[in-house]
Amino acid sequence: MPIPMSSARAGAALLTTALAGAALAQPQGEVGEYSDATISNSVLQPEPITVSDDSELASLIRVPEGFEVSVAARDLGNTRILAVHDSGTVYATRRSESDVIRLIDEDGDGRFEAHETVAARPGLHGIALDGDTAYLVTVTDVYTAPVNEDGSFGTLERIIDDLPEGGQHPNRMVAVGPDGMLYISVGSTCNACDETSPENATLLRAKPDGSSRSIFASGLRNTIGFGWDPSSGRLYGADHGTDWLGDEEQQEEFNLIEQGTKYGWPYVYDFSNFNPQDAPPEGISLEQWAAQSREPELGYTAHAAPMQMVFHSGTSFPEEYRGDAFIAMRGSWNRRPPSGYEVTRLDFQDGEPASWDHFAEGFLIETEAGGYGFLSRLAGIAEDRDGSLLLADDANGIIWRISYSGEAGAGETAETASVPNLVPDPRTDDLAMAKFDAGAGISVSSESFAAGEAIPFSHAAEGHDASPPLSWADAPEEAASFVLIAEDPDAAEPKPFVHWIVYDIPADTTSLAEGRPTAPVLPDPEGAKQGTNSRGQIGYHGPRPPREDGPHSYHFQIFALDVDQLGPEPGATREEVLSAMEGHVIAAGELTGSYERPAPEEAQGN
Repeated sequence: MPIPMSSARAGAALLTTALAGAALAQPQGEVGEYSDATISNSVLQPEPITVSDDSELASLIRVPEGFEVSVAARDLGNTRILAVHDSGTVYATRRSESDVIRLIDEDGDGRFEAHETVAARPGLHGIALDGDTAYLVTVTDVYTAPVNEDGSFGTLERIIDDLPEGGQHPNRMVAVGPDGMLYISVGSTCNACDETSPENATLLRAKPDGSSRSIFASGLRNTIGFGWDPSSGRLYGADHGTDWLGDEEQQEEFNLIEQGTKYGWPYVYDFSNFNPQDAPPEGISLEQWAAQSREPELGYTAHAAPMQMVFHSGTSFPEEYRGDAFIAMRGSWNRRPPSGYEVTRLDFQDGEPASWDHFAEGFLIETEAGGYGFLSRLAGIAEDRDGSLLLADDANGIIWRISYSGEAGAGETAETASVPNLVPDPRTDDLAMAKFDAGAGISVSSESFAAGEAIPFSHAAEGHDASPPLSWADAPEEAASFVLIAEDPDAAEPKPFVHWIVYDIPADTTSLAEGRPTAPVLPDPEGAKQGTNSRGQIGYHGPRPPREDGPHSYHFQIFALDVDQLGPEPGATREEVLSAMEGHVIAAGELTGSYERPAPEEAQGN
């Protein structure tokens, strides 16, 4: 039944705006199917509603038969992400307060009577617990801290300090995978744009000490909720769809996230639909971008805003719920009628996501005046030690609990399987040069450094990250194209570390200018394609060896081929390029330089 607006602190804001957008022409300059579009969108922001009595408040939430809803805490502020320690201690991050609080249940009745701050850093949002180690992430930094016996945190140590700036999506998430590695979600800076940092709109992967960071998957606009299916070990995530495509577009995506895979954003959304606003980089068509991107497993109502996600691994729910994923939906601000403001359930059947359904509703209220208000905007969700679900509300500061009062399922808690999302690395210690019995030698040089000398700071990742100028000579007259592969054989893993791949370099090209853009297809030399380096990005990535290693050697290898087009699409991996080169290399040469990372104070002076 609608609640009178007298129960709300303010009336619901009902505003409508029309957005008319004319898309860019197709990348090739042709007027195509997606070059003209008119889009209508709504702005409708429900207002918070206060219900003072806990029992009355809980009774407004609709859950399946046998489940019960209770209020576990109130007035906690901007609670966002939840984590539960093995001891049963519950933690919540608070974005506005920039801290982590420990929730205290003194009498064990399931209600938190008090809380205390255990850590604080500006912009703090994501939290993950791995045994007695906590990981916290802000916009640009990742911290680790020991969890003490009393539930407090020890001294915070910063292990990453250079995540990209936040922009529109500054709320980072962190999780520890079954492989013991850190997974960090980094949202896009914008609604839809060509990002300047390759790490935006990605899921990153790093060692527990913060080193060896790489792009695990890309084209993910803002995947705050992600986790591993305990039965299969597969990694899944819920991605926020693009705004301003209409009330019904873009669907929220539920993705199977695999290493090295692209997921469409910003040019392709949900099931291979083309964004009419943006065109891919020069030389790549929308059709090619879609073909290189993985479609979601399932879609959900547009603008519902998926937040934290958890797999129910315990036995306190009925058997049919075990192993299903639950997602906190924060709710829309730009859809009529509003969507989200609920908990959804991903029903897994035979190890596959089968349906995306409502689980807990009633947080959104339609008023007698025809407007909308909300009881909570849900951001966090976690499984408590007793198997109940805890929900964090970042608007009214409520912690909710959903438990099952009927007969629960039997069986053991599923152990998380190994991680099949990882792509095995087939490379050996050999440089690319060692794989081919090349003919006459090509001489390779650079204006920036001579053979065996130090590579200037401007070409390092912590410098300007500009590719060095390269020239080559003495190639056979019959050379039809060239390939460049730059590698570091001194890296611990992967070995060798790939810093740059360029292929289909025209036969009449004998040099590459400094600072080539990180585009899939280069404008100069025209038509040359760039591959994916070991960091997971397309184009050049400069040297950045561990400081304790001392200098590493970097091999800029040039190969002359007897074919003008190698075959792989832009963004190919080292293995794909080397495989295509088999039987076509007629000459090769290399230039080797070295680089040693300076001390931080020295780097700042460069």
